[in-house]
Amino acid sequence: MGQDLRNYTPDDEAFWDSTGKAIAKRNLWISIPSLLVGFAVWGYWSIITVQMINLGFAFEQSQLFTLAAIAGLTGATLRIPSTFFIRIAGGRNTIVFTTALLMIPALGAGIALSNPDTPLWQFQVLAFLSGIGGGNFSSSMSNISFFYPKKMKGYALGMNAGLGNFGVTTMQILIPLVMTLGMFGGTSMTLQQASGTFVGKIPAGTETYLQNAGYVWLLFLVPLAVLGWWGMNNIRDEHVSPEIPSPAGSFSIITGMLLVGFVTAAFGLWLMLPDNVGGSGFMVSKWIALPIVIALTVFLLKLIPGAVGQNLTRQYKIFGNKHTWAMTVIYTMTFGSFIGFAGTFALAIKVVFGFQHIEVDGIMTHDMVNPNGPSALMYAWTGAFIGALIRPIGGIMADKLGGARVTQWVSIVMVISALGVAYFLKQAYVSATPETVFVPFMLLFLVLFAATGIGNGSTFRTIAIVFNKEQAGPVLGWTAAVAAYGAFIIPKVFGEQIKAATPEYALYGFAVFYAVCIVINYWFYLRPNAYVKNP
Repeated sequence: MGQDLRNYTPDDEAFWDSTGKAIAKRNLWISIPSLLVGFAVWGYWSIITVQMINLGFAFEQSQLFTLAAIAGLTGATLRIPSTFFIRIAGGRNTIVFTTALLMIPALGAGIALSNPDTPLWQFQVLAFLSGIGGGNFSSSMSNISFFYPKKMKGYALGMNAGLGNFGVTTMQILIPLVMTLGMFGGTSMTLQQASGTFVGKIPAGTETYLQNAGYVWLLFLVPLAVLGWWGMNNIRDEHVSPEIPSPAGSFSIITGMLLVGFVTAAFGLWLMLPDNVGGSGFMVSKWIALPIVIALTVFLLKLIPGAVGQNLTRQYKIFGNKHTWAMTVIYTMTFGSFIGFAGTFALAIKVVFGFQHIEVDGIMTHDMVNPNGPSALMYAWTGAFIGALIRPIGGIMADKLGGARVTQWVSIVMVISALGVAYFLKQAYVSATPETVFVPFMLLFLVLFAATGIGNGSTFRTIAIVFNKEQAGPVLGWTAAVAAYGAFIIPKVFGEQIKAATPEYALYGFAVFYAVCIVINYWFYLRPNAYVKNP
């Protein structure tokens, strides 16, 4: 069993060289695959929903968009309590338990996807539970931040986030492949529309096993939980986790705090969703409902009695720091865009380029299958792959050039590429041959993904320098929590604008937001007399 550590001082070069480096590496390389699978389970609805269309599941496109949105909102909300797990429950206890919890939605998805008559509400519940994987990011990043010295935080956090985010790419590649094999048994289903993998198209009429999209992750989750238990460590120093309860006590605290996040996420979804997909029908604007969810989660967590509430009082000091709010906005630009686009990319390709857009009697129609359309599953993995792969490079660049400077360059690229994607989306959605503009659309979207990855890495450096050792971990978790709402907002906005036949408006809005981030980053960290110069 992994030992609890005391007097762990990574900024002491002698300690780091003799002891700390080996401990940090071991924890990092167990953390990365655990986070990777968490991202996979959180994000797999973006691929599953495409295949549900191909298999003829009896749901509307707008209903399928809600599955990714539900998982996105829940995962983002669960990051708020996850932000504070490490100090309260310890790093090893947290990573092991939250990794093990992912077995529930993975197994449930396998069972539900075995039957094409499974009702929508069951898929919504499973999408809701898969949000656990999204929440794990905040605790994972907070935990790793304590193991490395300041001079290496950009690298360490970039590696953990970047390779952990490969869960999105891994899922987008692995799920289409394992669905072609009867590796877990069960009844196969017949493709009604051509599908694909990253190596080529699969024709209509092929037998496929959609249930494998859930079952396959159990092959990784079980050994990872065991490996984490025996190989990771809790740090019991004052600035990290001074009073960790027993593992059973830690697990119960984590469960209680996650339940708070589940309750507030469910309330937010109920406010926003229409009654035909289980919502209230009030259709409260997401721009109103999401701040309510965030504030309610923070408030209810603080009401937890005893040592947990006292501990949170200390960690909540981050909210009195103006840099917390500046970095929350900037981090949302990078990671929020990455995870939101990753959850939307496949379905956007399918809906925009997989159908012909033809005017009939003066009305534009979008329901005729495009025989020359690209396979969404052949290309969907590329964006997340590039965004995740390049993230450690963003951290390394920021360690050498300064985080704010790299972030500023990235922000400008994001504005330009978002406007370019918007232009080609508009061209495609009014064309009977949308595939003619697929290549420039794809290339610009890949540039956008790359920019989010580099910027994500550079923001880690900024946070590590601006905040002290005690606050840096919780701030990483908090900014990641708010940014993760991109996994809800972006699919939701895309769904709304596609329904309105104006998908390009979504990208126009994102470009405006990126421009605002340029101003904030300049004011706080690059202007003459900045609060902290190019951290």
